[in-house]
Amino acid sequence: MEQESSTSMSSVASSRKKDRYTGNARRFRIFGVDFSPESVAVAMVYFVQGALGLSRLAVSFYLKDDLHLDPAETALISGFSSLPWLVKPLYGFISDSFPLFGYRRRSYLVLSGLLGALSWSLMATFVGSKYGAVVCILIGSLSVAFSDVVVDSMVVERARGESQAISGSLQSLCWGSSAFGSIVSSYFSGSLVDAYGVRFVFGITALLPMITSAVAVLVKEQHVPGPTRGQNVLLANPSFLESSRENIIQLWNAVREPNVFLPTVFIFFWQATPQSDSAVFYFTISRTCKTCHFGCIIGRSWIV
Repeated sequence: MEQESSTSMSSVASSRKKDRYTGNARRFRIFGVDFSPESVAVAMVYFVQGALGLSRLAVSFYLKDDLHLDPAETALISGFSSLPWLVKPLYGFISDSFPLFGYRRRSYLVLSGLLGALSWSLMATFVGSKYGAVVCILIGSLSVAFSDVVVDSMVVERARGESQAISGSLQSLCWGSSAFGSIVSSYFSGSLVDAYGVRFVFGITALLPMITSAVAVLVKEQHVPGPTRGQNVLLANPSFLESSRENIIQLWNAVREPNVFLPTVFIFFWQATPQSDSAVFYFTISRTCKTCHFGCIIGRSWIV
């Protein structure tokens, strides 16, 4: 009897201890969001998106000094880099309809990270022409756009059924992580270019997407059975075309709403306004910059 009583008391004590640790973990929050592995994954993906600005100044110097491109060509390449962002709904359809290795979120985060690491690794080693630079920059932009869609869908799924305060806290976590990454990269980008050169910065940038691939294992997701070996993907999911058609119709109906259409038109014309970034960069470097340390000043000025 005494042995059974002591065993019961020890089990109760261990249960209380476990509950206390669980309660402490739940009370620990980041931007008002409960600390969990999935929250860490979301925050790190957004941090990487902001930190990838580390290569922004290096790309500008590379196009100007190494490839000897004029401001018009540099602006054209910058415009090409935005093309993957124009078809973001397509990435959502792909990730939702075609699970990769049985997962709709994890696998695509890993793939996005690997693509980004590949593109910047090539920029750091083999790329020596403007065409190669365009291809690598496009691949890098695609990896960021795809991971952005995947992590946004994770945030939306988590915000469903939550209060408005929790949804706002999730957005604060996302934007705060991205802003922190941007501040860190802006502070160090110029000094790294001045001290080690653009190729070194590209190599450092190649490590950042690997963080996205690494934190994908923290995403809580159920395994989805895929098609059997030799079976066509569309035959395994015959409702894909129909569901895609319905999604497109719903998207079009949403865009037609005045509350959505008018802000969309405003953003379109705002983004269509000619940018002077390339011209200002060339003018600043060629006319006013007389020291090699000016890149550090430019990089840190982007913090503002």
